[in-house]
Amino acid sequence: MEPFYLTLFLGTPIWLWLVFVGLVAALLAFDLGVLNRGDKEIGVAESLKLSGFYITLGVLFGGFVWYQLGSNAAAEYMTAFVVEKTLAMDNVFVIALIFATLSISRRYQHRVLFWGILGVIVLRGIMIGVGATLVAQYGWILYVFAGFLILTGVKMLFIGDKEHDMGSNPVLKFLRRRMRLTDELHGHAFVVKRSDPATGRIRRYATPLLLALVMIEIADVIFAVDSVPAVFAITADPYIVYTSNIFAILGLRALFFALAAIIHRFEYLKQALAVLLIFIGSKVFLADLMGLAKFPPAASLGITLAILGAGVGWSLWRTRKDVARA
Repeated sequence: MEPFYLTLFLGTPIWLWLVFVGLVAALLAFDLGVLNRGDKEIGVAESLKLSGFYITLGVLFGGFVWYQLGSNAAAEYMTAFVVEKTLAMDNVFVIALIFATLSISRRYQHRVLFWGILGVIVLRGIMIGVGATLVAQYGWILYVFAGFLILTGVKMLFIGDKEHDMGSNPVLKFLRRRMRLTDELHGHAFVVKRSDPATGRIRRYATPLLLALVMIEIADVIFAVDSVPAVFAITADPYIVYTSNIFAILGLRALFFALAAIIHRFEYLKQALAVLLIFIGSKVFLADLMGLAKFPPAASLGITLAILGAGVGWSLWRTRKDVARA
């Protein structure tokens, strides 16, 4: 009888899952207990350092994947990691709008984002688990994912996204009607006890901090509709899908404070992202036309980096005059 740690879970030995879960737990504990003990504002310089730290960890984990699972798995992981990291940048726009609409002080934003990312880890795990089950039982669903990505990319490229008006967002309006809410923040508390004006009874009230947290979780579920199919179009391996997702998301909190200040410099990144989604969806069909089991992982990674590099480079070039004027 083989040892427990060698037993396969979703096609990968349990010990590899345990290494990943242990590393993520240690990072979360370090983040909350050491880096962000107490309430404080995170500056752009600190944000960039933390973001670089998380990106480095994500890349190093790619090296671990290569050592344990081979070069193809590592190329798939890195492609998925880069794609997820880029898609996560879209979240920054919405998160910034949520914070602005609800008047969340920068001093408390990092607390909301920490618990938000913790929720995302659980939600993505559920969505990826469901996706992996569907792909394993119904192989044709990959073509549905691929077609959806192509349509999404075409829409982003030629139609564009609507401007977000968070103040008139129907979900936010619904939550405000249904939740007992305070009008102001109460430090870093998500829930406070106060007297009900109508009955005089002591009740629990949600603060704007909790409302922001709920909105961020809902926004991530919506964004996951794009990002989860995108990763499954790269690889159907649940271990690669989940680890790349989580390592991309872990650094989102650090990345937020830097990107929120310089997001205007990436004006054309959305177009590059649209082209990338079209490519990821198309390569599922291209592999069939080429008589391959899957599109070569190394080529996929190279094309992904080239598309994103072109988008970033063009954005920086076109917005250079804005920096000079500033």
